[in-house]
Order: sequence, then structure tokens, then C-alpha cells
Amino acid sequence: MPALSRTSPAGGDSRWLALLVLCAGMLMIVLDATIVNVALPSIRNDLGFAQSSLAWVVNAYLIAFGGVLLLAGRLGDLLGRRQVFLAGIALFTAASLLCGLSIGQEMLVAARFIQGVGGALTSAVILSMVVTMFGEPRERALAIGIYSFVAAAGASIGLLAGGFLTQALNWHWIFLVNVPIGVATAFFALRLLESDRGIGLGKGADVVGALLVTAALLLGVYTIIRTTDFGWGSAHTLGFGAVAIGSLVAFVARESRTANPLIPFRVFGSRNVSGANVVLVLIFGAMFGMFFLGSLFFQRVLGYDPLAIGLAFLPFSVSIAILSFASAPLITRFGARAVLLPSLALMALGLLLFARVPVEADYVTDVLRANLPLGVGFGLAFPSLMALGMAGASERDSGLASGLLMTAQQVGGALGLSILASLSASQANGLLAASVAEPEALTRGYQLSFAIGAGLVLVALVVAATVLRPAEDAEEDPVAERDRPLGEVAVPGARVP
Repeated sequence: MPALSRTSPAGGDSRWLALLVLCAGMLMIVLDATIVNVALPSIRNDLGFAQSSLAWVVNAYLIAFGGVLLLAGRLGDLLGRRQVFLAGIALFTAASLLCGLSIGQEMLVAARFIQGVGGALTSAVILSMVVTMFGEPRERALAIGIYSFVAAAGASIGLLAGGFLTQALNWHWIFLVNVPIGVATAFFALRLLESDRGIGLGKGADVVGALLVTAALLLGVYTIIRTTDFGWGSAHTLGFGAVAIGSLVAFVARESRTANPLIPFRVFGSRNVSGANVVLVLIFGAMFGMFFLGSLFFQRVLGYDPLAIGLAFLPFSVSIAILSFASAPLITRFGARAVLLPSLALMALGLLLFARVPVEADYVTDVLRANLPLGVGFGLAFPSLMALGMAGASERDSGLASGLLMTAQQVGGALGLSILASLSASQANGLLAASVAEPEALTRGYQLSFAIGAGLVLVALVVAATVLRPAEDAEEDPVAERDRPLGEVAVPGARVP
């Protein structure tokens, strides 16, 4: 059993100090993601990226992050979550330094890939450590709310810091800012997080499976991004797409037959685990596309500088921060599922309003009215999904469940961004070829992507309404109960079988 237990993780109130250390690790990762979005136009101009290839600055990170997360979560169960967390902090910090020193496209993309591996190791175990430390439902809801608040606050800080650093200095500093944060986080983690014992490497870590799923993601995203150059029906697209699908099929086949799979399929027997992951894939696909293309819309159509881009997104991130922190009493009072459903409806409304933003947009009447419902909806939806997604997992699979939830976010983000960026570019290029003015052509391309994003969130709403169950019902999940060793307490509640 992990040393970070429900009753004595680090002794009394020190649990909350340990939570702050974990949140600091998440802050560093979220800070990096939002800073990059604001600086994308400057990176594009400085290093000569095309719009389609610019997505690799984001996707190189997302692919590595999403591909390694499952293995990282499993390694946390095997080796100990504290050790994996510290290794991730060290790798992420070193890779951030390389990103900051990059002088070419290839160096930046390669460093971002390494950074993604470090981010996966760090974040894959955070949620499982949180739910292990806080077993009482009210405490866990508050802890997850704090975790979500810090992540959203990091997004707000990242937007402003990214704009300020890019404009006052240059984009290289958006990565260098991670170095002092990483060093400080590692310092306090060594002192506040108790060492925990994993179940041992003898239980196995499916490295081959991790390589297969990473290859499938890498090839899939690459294939989608290059459709703007080759077309959807070209031999290039069909060939690479077939190899990507083949890698995914090989991964599923291996997982169904290996003795120690990376993803034991029993975990998907829980409706909440499966449903929460599907919902996360859909909404993060929409959100990553909105941030990426929204930044380009503000810069290329409205003429905003980097700091103005950060300020334009600020109400969105502040709404997330406030509502994610306020979500704890709402979830405790009404239940996570009841909070989630109207939250998804608000997100869809915000994206639909973004899809109607005109070329000559006024910030208050056109942009702000879309930012607010989107931020409020996401701020309530994210902690609700975290609570529901962990509700059906047994304690021995908590690292896996945590890794799955993080993987769903990154995989959804990578695929959604790739598809939406590709469709937006294709739409704009077609209109430019028809002699439509550039601002109008670009805007209509961005509007298409925002409308598709709204559709993804509406699909997520249908899935949530039909598949997910209240978290208290999921605590009785037969799959979680069947796979729990005798006498072991389930992560989601305080029951003893």
C-alpha cells in the first residue's frame, strides 16, 4: 500500500502542504501550455513555421504527453508515485531549458517532445496521490477543487506572463520561466511528500504497448496535419493513416493478451471511468482547438499583440479559476453528475458564440460574451469529471485511472487540435483561392473550427447524460469491488468490504 494513505499520509495537516506541492507540479505544466498558445504567433514569425506545421509546437508535446501517460501512471503504481513525480519534474525542467535555448524548428519540436515525457511522468500520478491522501468525500471534493483552481490559475498566469515575456523580451523566456518553478517544486517535494512503496516491477510495465500507442498517436496526428498539403484522399494520407490504425490495432491486441497490460481492460467495466474519459477526449479536443486558433484569430485578424492576446483570454481563465474552486461545495451538495451536465451546455453555448464572432469583432459584445459561459462551464465541468472518473477505480488501479484521465485530455487535445487546425486551414485556403479577402477567409476558417468544437461538446453532453452515474452509485461498481483485494479500502469512498 502507498505510504500516502488516507489516514496518515504525512501526518495531520501536512497533507494540505503536500497537496500544494502536487499542485505546484501541475501549475508548471499548465503554465507552460497556456504560455505557448499566446506566443505561437511570435514563434511562427521568428522560426518561419507554416500554420499547419506550427501545430507541431503544441502537438509534439501533446503526443509525447498522451503516449507516455499510461505507462507513467502504471510506473507510479509499480515504483512509487513520489519517485515518478520527482523524475518527471527533473526531466520537464531540463527540457524547458532546451526549449528556451532553441534556435530552429527541429530543435524546438524535439525539445517539446522531451518536455511532454517529463510532463506525463509528473502529472500522471498527481490525481491518484490526491485521492489517496484525502479519503473523506468532503475533503476529497475540496482537494480536487484546489487542484483544479491551481491548474486554472496557472492558465491565467500563463496567458498574462506569456504575453508580457514575449512582448517585453522574446518567446524564449516563456520556456525558461519553468526552470525556477521546477527547481523549487523538486526542493519542497523531497521534504513534504513521503516516500511510498510501489507493488514492484515484477508486476510488469508494458513498454512495448506504450511504444505502440505513442506511434499510433504520432502517425495519426502527423497524417491529419499534412492533409492541408496532400489532401484527405491522397496516397500519403491513406498510407500513413493505415499505419497509424495498424499500430493502434496492434496495441489493443497486445493489451488483450499480455500478462501485465499497460491498460487492463477491466477498468473500462466501470461506466464512470469509460464515460468520463470519452467526455474528456471530446471537450479537450474542442478546447485546445479554441485556444490555438483563437490566438491566431486575435493576432492575424484583429491585430492583437501578445500581451493583448493574453488579456483577451483572461476572463475565460479567471472564470475557470473561480468556478473550479467553488465547485467543491456544489459537487458535495448536488453531486458531480448534476453539476457536470449544465456545465457542458454552457461550454457548447460559449463555442457557438465564438463561431459567430465577425471580422470586425468588438471585444465586449462579441468576444467577452463567448469567453464567460465557456470559462464558467469548463471551470465546473473539469473537477466534476475528475471526481466521476476516479469514482469507479479500485485503489490498486488508481494510478492507472489517473493516467487514463490525463491521457484522455492530451489525446483529445492533440487529435482535436490537429483536425480543427487542418479543417480551418483548408477552409481559409479554399476561400483565398476564390479571391475572398484574407481577413474574411481566415475568420470563416476559424468560425468553422469553433462550430465543430461546439458540436464535440454537445456530443460529450449526450454521453455524460446517458453513460455517467452519480459518483456515490459508482462506489458500488461491481468491477471496482471485484478487483479490489480483500480488506483494501476503495479510493472513492471510505467503505471497507
